[in-house]
Amino acid sequence: MKIYVPRDAAARALGADDVARAIADEAARRGLTVEIVRNGSRGMIWLEPLVEIERDGRRLAYGPVDATDAAALLDGALPCHGTVEDIPFFARQTRLTFARVGLIDPLDLADYEAHGGLKGLRRALSMTPADVVAEVTASGLRGRGGAGFPTGIKWETVRKAAADRKYIVCNADEGDSGTFADRMLMEGDPFTLIEGMAIAGIGVSAAKGFVYIRSEYPDAIEVMEAAVRIARGAGVLGASVLGSGPAFDIEVRVGAGAYVCGEETSLLNSLEGKRGIVRAKPPLPALEGLFGKPTVVNNVLSLATVPVIFEKGAAHYAGFGLGRSKGTMPIQIAGNVKFGGLFETAFGMPLGDLVNDIAGGTASGRPVKAVQVGGPLGAYMAPAKFATPFGYEEFDGQGGLIGHAGIVVFDDSADMLKLARFAMEFCAVESCGKCTPCRIGSTRGVETIDRIARGDSSAIPILTDLCETMKDGSLCALGGFTPFPVMSALTQFPEDFACQKEAAE
Repeated sequence: MKIYVPRDAAARALGADDVARAIADEAARRGLTVEIVRNGSRGMIWLEPLVEIERDGRRLAYGPVDATDAAALLDGALPCHGTVEDIPFFARQTRLTFARVGLIDPLDLADYEAHGGLKGLRRALSMTPADVVAEVTASGLRGRGGAGFPTGIKWETVRKAAADRKYIVCNADEGDSGTFADRMLMEGDPFTLIEGMAIAGIGVSAAKGFVYIRSEYPDAIEVMEAAVRIARGAGVLGASVLGSGPAFDIEVRVGAGAYVCGEETSLLNSLEGKRGIVRAKPPLPALEGLFGKPTVVNNVLSLATVPVIFEKGAAHYAGFGLGRSKGTMPIQIAGNVKFGGLFETAFGMPLGDLVNDIAGGTASGRPVKAVQVGGPLGAYMAPAKFATPFGYEEFDGQGGLIGHAGIVVFDDSADMLKLARFAMEFCAVESCGKCTPCRIGSTRGVETIDRIARGDSSAIPILTDLCETMKDGSLCALGGFTPFPVMSALTQFPEDFACQKEAAE
């Protein structure tokens, strides 16, 4: 009997390790031969620990399972959800980037290959670097951690740059509130990230890659380091990729908890052993990045999507989505919701469908008041904007951004003035201090919002002007995007800013 118990950090936090031990102990007591596979999470956090038992070629799902349920589980007495694919939340997804997460043993390279792994890399090895980059460009893949910059353009810039060394840097410093896709991917399917980085190395002629992981992700760090060792030992990485390609190797580096190191130039400074502060641009990292060399800096989800593009073809991937937002997006649903977790779907689903249908509305049962999309720097979207399709240009047209595609839901008890204040305070605390609009503007922003809270209507125009200055004058997205949550709260929820009516009069 093969039983799958997730080793994902969320599942472990909910008792998955105790469940695995209890099942092993109960099986031993009964004299049963049981193979326990520690897979990744299927992404339905409200069902974790979600245990699957393989019977007659089908994996039946039970959850949430407690350690005290081990005997009932083996007896078949626990309520069963059917297969994972039968569960409505999962059945409605289009899984490309996360196709193997939760399905395989994350550190079993043979299992990875049996489910399509390394096909994309083998195809890339038969192509010229120019053709590799052209394939990524044709897919329409865009950055999955920021403003959605086209991945192919970034790769082409690095490919054409003349240098004795080039680098691939994976930004795994996932610091946005309500986001966890990078962590889930690294813990549940690390070889797909390794494969994507190797393909990027082939495309731009880089021989070395770095994965920069935030220190708050000990499980992801452990799995990624183990996966790199396994890949190196199997010849996937090393002096010759798969024994027939150029050299490419990967090193895992751990950050020290600074939010600003999620910004690519701060990350590069940190990798070089320097303080994590923002660099002025130009020069762009694609031309002068890590150690002054041309560098591809991509998010985990961007690089982990590359293998499926090469396995299925650029046209297949580009066939999903909406307008210039091609392919799928792993959307992380969090906050006050009934069904929180990871939902991968093609771009284009209306925000309201994600909140009210997929997430099931609020866990509190109260009406939804606002949804913040894109982390602590994302705009708040009121229900009046719920018809907005999930796409880069569509969100931009509504004064929002997708960012890392984390959505956090709030019910009607939320105080939007306090949330606007939190955005400014967050920026003040996390600012690297390099530029004045971010360093000083965020502190003045907290003070100005406090004045509004005390009933000073004259502070509202000051706050608006301050946000414009931060947006236009900050060196990076930390200061530049903080106005999004502040101004969206102010303009869409004026009733929470007590003196808004007075200011208008």
